[in-house]
Amino acid sequence: MNTDDTTVALAQAFPDDPGELSRLHAQLAAAAHQDGVLDVAYRIIDSPVGPLLLAATEEGLMRVAYAREGHDAVLQTLADKVSPRILSAPGRLDTAARELDEYFAGRRHAFDLPLDWRLSAGFRRAVLGHLPEIGYGHTASYSAVAQLAGNPKAVRAVGTACATNPLPVVVPCHRVVRADGSMGGYLGGPDAKRTLLTLEEAA
Repeated sequence: MNTDDTTVALAQAFPDDPGELSRLHAQLAAAAHQDGVLDVAYRIIDSPVGPLLLAATEEGLMRVAYAREGHDAVLQTLADKVSPRILSAPGRLDTAARELDEYFAGRRHAFDLPLDWRLSAGFRRAVLGHLPEIGYGHTASYSAVAQLAGNPKAVRAVGTACATNPLPVVVPCHRVVRADGSMGGYLGGPDAKRTLLTLEEAA
């Protein structure tokens, strides 16, 4: 193959047209899904709290990650803990993206999404399972959540569960505050927590 032929071949393999690249990527994602080799699909959406990485298995939404967590690092962790067969495949996350858009627009007060909980276990999983019981626009203290989870003395463990919540926003750890009403920590950062609480107060 001469140089001109090589140039043509490379141009065909790596088209300059972004639309063509998107089409090829969509074909790859569809083929991977059809062949059963797409274990984790992900996409990134814009939001009032910055870009959010969404990742899902066929079982349900598995991960919502803030930019400050490092999206590349989160994807690597998913590849290590869940499966290396991970691909940007936005279609699987259309419903999650739509419900999050509705939430941030103030039109949705609860999420109706299947969730894949395999990144959380034990008492942490029990804590996270109770968080949706804190109603939209309301907050609860760490000690109150510990009581809900059946272990009133496990206040610190509740804080750890919230800090390691794999599904922030959807599983509302932002509604857990200190006993004195101050915000406390949040894996998305204080500004994100304040934004979410303000959004819910305004609705």
